Amino acid sequence: MRVLLIEDDTTLGGAVRDHLAAHGHAVDWTRDLRTADDARAAASYDAILLDLNLPDGRGLDFLKARRRAGDETPVIIVTAMDQLTIRIEGLNAGADDYLVKPFDLAELIARLGAVARRYGGNPNPLTQIGPLTIDRGAHIARVDDQPLDLTAREWAVLDRLARRPGVLVSKAQLEDALFAFGSEVESNAVEVYVSRLRKKLGADLIHTSRGLGYRLGTV
Repeated sequence: MRVLLIEDDTTLGGAVRDHLAAHGHAVDWTRDLRTADDARAAASYDAILLDLNLPDGRGLDFLKARRRAGDETPVIIVTAMDQLTIRIEGLNAGADDYLVKPFDLAELIARLGAVARRYGGNPNPLTQIGPLTIDRGAHIARVDDQPLDLTAREWAVLDRLARRPGVLVSKAQLEDALFAFGSEVESNAVEVYVSRLRKKLGADLIHTSRGLGYRLGTV
């Protein structure tokens, strides 16, 4: 998934960005609200990780403004402020979850996945498509019960396709899942990763609609 990280702490921000990238997520990291607004206007995000105290304003004001504008992007507040009143204010402002610093990065990954699945209409982390089983919570895919060795970007493509099996996913949507701002995007990158996945999953599970995109499912 493509994640917007709004965090001014360079140590924490770098750790979160690197951990998410290692798990196949594309991360755009901004350190203030103005840059976050610019990023949000330029790209579509699957989730936002939001600090509350930023150099140019309050994260809660950013969240409230986005919700008033009709933005339904899942938001997880990530902050050192652990007062109950602040948590309640954040949730009432439209946040989907709340993590208090310091936190375990594995827990962040789990909460991010859970929020994304709820918004995707399928809270069940398990997807079964013919011989293929995908556990999006554990980041494991199996064919005929044999685990697959997938790279982070192969997983990112598979995860995006598996959110709605049988539904066409455009090349642009898959590129968004693969690359964050500043990443070099090869013109044939999606085709390369789809080809690699077909070799591992079997040729009949990912279908191409030429010029339109790809879908995951049996015929």
